[in-house]
Amino acid sequence: MDDPVAHVSASVGETLIIATVAAFYRRVAVDEILRPMYPGTDLTAAEQRLADFLVGRFGGSQRYVETRGHPRLRMRHARFPIDMAARDRWMKLMNEAMQEVEFPEPERTRVREFLAGVASFVINRG
Repeated sequence: MDDPVAHVSASVGETLIIATVAAFYRRVAVDEILRPMYPGTDLTAAEQRLADFLVGRFGGSQRYVETRGHPRLRMRHARFPIDMAARDRWMKLMNEAMQEVEFPEPERTRVREFLAGVASFVINRG
């Protein structure tokens, strides 16, 4: 069976994925639930990591794996207090970002389903 998100990058382009991540982090920067999880004042590195991860996961450049190795999402997120409220806020902001950049269907639905699974996977608090 073909992976439904493996070719998103080819159909929507890496530029749109990167724009979505930028729109997402503009929201994170002022969010009362998610912003405290990011140390310091600069979200640039976090934004780049997420963009690289998503571009690679959706069939584009493998820069994330080349620079950071296997994603190991649970391990990398273990130090952050991620509960259902944080997961839901993450999804809300990402959905708003996809809407802002006019992420096309049917790719938007495929990406949203993938991200919902990942967001649930990294929950580590009651």
